[in-house]
Amino acid sequence: MGEWEIMRILKVAPEREPEVTEISGTLESMQELVGGLIQVLYPFDEAVALIANDEGKVMSLPLNRALRNSRTGEVYDIIAGTFFLCGAPPDSERFTSLSEEQVWRYTQMFSVPELFVNVNGKLLILPMAKVSQ
Repeated sequence: MGEWEIMRILKVAPEREPEVTEISGTLESMQELVGGLIQVLYPFDEAVALIANDEGKVMSLPLNRALRNSRTGEVYDIIAGTFFLCGAPPDSERFTSLSEEQVWRYTQMFSVPELFVNVNGKLLILPMAKVSQ
């Protein structure tokens, strides 16, 4: 078994702003962060993975962020529970740290927590106001 590198990732929890943190690259560390089995999604135009709880919706974890089509802005999925973003080089079997530029860009993308409200069977997605300290 090889040595696992520490990965610099962007953790996104429901109703919270993104947070840069570090985890080991082990499956166990990823499962611990998302609270169960992992699901790997590739929703971006670059080699960045979104790692979420595979059973988040089934487990009724709190809805977190909507994923939108980059061209139309249309919502095509909603991630339930805490997720994180990391590098996913196509020539590697391991995930990697995000670059400084990726951390900045995805922090901006997910900076505003979203509130999901069911109104007459229609799901409304509302940006949450920042709370001043």
